[in-house]
Amino acid sequence: MEELLPGQTPQDRPDVVVRVYRAKLLDLHDFLIKKGHLGKVAAWAHVTEFQQRGLPHEHFLLVMEPGSKVRTPDDYDKVIFAELPDPKKYPLLNSLVCKHMMHGPCGDLNPKCACMRDGECRFRYPRQYCETTQQGKDSYPVYRRRKDGQIAKVRKKELDNRWVVPYNPELLMRYNCHINVEVCCSIKSCKYLYKYIHKGCDMASVAVRGDKGDGICVNEVLNYRNARMITAPEACYRMFGFPLYSMSPAVLQLQVHLPGYHMVAFNPKEDISDVVNREKSQKSMLTEFFRTICEHPDAPKYLYREFPEHFRWIKSKKQWVPRKQRIQIGRLVQAHPAKSERYYLRVLLNHVRGPTSYLNLKMYRDVTYDTFRDACEAMGFTETDKTLDVCLAESAEYSMPVSIRRLYALILACCEYANARSLYNKYFDAMVEDYRRDIDSHRVLEQMLLRDLSDRLAGMGKDI
Repeated sequence: MEELLPGQTPQDRPDVVVRVYRAKLLDLHDFLIKKGHLGKVAAWAHVTEFQQRGLPHEHFLLVMEPGSKVRTPDDYDKVIFAELPDPKKYPLLNSLVCKHMMHGPCGDLNPKCACMRDGECRFRYPRQYCETTQQGKDSYPVYRRRKDGQIAKVRKKELDNRWVVPYNPELLMRYNCHINVEVCCSIKSCKYLYKYIHKGCDMASVAVRGDKGDGICVNEVLNYRNARMITAPEACYRMFGFPLYSMSPAVLQLQVHLPGYHMVAFNPKEDISDVVNREKSQKSMLTEFFRTICEHPDAPKYLYREFPEHFRWIKSKKQWVPRKQRIQIGRLVQAHPAKSERYYLRVLLNHVRGPTSYLNLKMYRDVTYDTFRDACEAMGFTETDKTLDVCLAESAEYSMPVSIRRLYALILACCEYANARSLYNKYFDAMVEDYRRDIDSHRVLEQMLLRDLSDRLAGMGKDI
């Protein structure tokens, strides 16, 4: 406020707004991770987003060390509160909760609230009273909301504990702003959490059309464009060069390619023969992995995906060097079963320790097989179509439902799977996860899924 000129309001100084936000975010980062306010942190990720009205907000995800994990309802009550504080004992905290942590009002008190969808609040407020905190089934705990008579007048309505958004008192007092704190009490919520914090900005469709009656046929592909509005605070945030996300430990995507099919970066003005003959162009993350296995005595005991935990990839020099500090998680890029040999190469890299070359990967019990698929079958990695099941299971852990449907259709069209119906039943919930937000009927969900699969297979020239 001291930086404002006479007659100015905070809306007139987006540069000050984002600098203050960034300073508070850095302090929150240190408070949670370095000082360990909630416990010792094993891994974390946070992403900056900008709301529709322009102000920045943060999605912060913490993965705690085993000794600091919040596991029981008694642990939840030590960290998270969902009740109005006693105004006589804690007047300042009570005022902050009323100012920042009260939802709505919505529902019957305000049917036109932005959170209302088909006559119901999409955040499920007001919540039910609950005398004690309870363990949630598949998502968040049911926090304690006692019927103790506490009432606060917020936005001209009288609200009780059912309207309180879960919060941590120390964080609320320290930063004087809306900070919703939740505990993920089930592994099934992790997929949603990671998707939510990386979902990106809101999008809008814009149509450009001529005057009415001009007789011109509207071409939706040409006339519709996905667009987003960049407000002044977001523009300032980007111009200042503030990072929009942060994560630890880092994740390294490991290349998986057939011999001679790796990507090479080059200047389009260069002669292509010079690019091909260049020594650096012959190297890739995978080929250098093979070379390091041969040269380093400790390397043969690691899988390809474990390699970044012990070796560091230097992109400029294209080489692996022993890691001295920190850790990094390796993840092999996905390969569809339709890619045949590349897919089976990925299967082998996930199971074979210390391979020294592509040829070595094809060798099993002193027999060198012609293809990666033959080697997989000999080693027992493709028995009873197990690899296709594993492929879908892996995709279901992190992919969006539309990607899972696309992969299942690809398996139907391009792979010879003995029992496609068993895969359909097993991954039905994962494939219709996005439909469930609006539809509960199993029959309707199945009809929508079959229609989607039919359209995809028809595009591939197949019949469901």
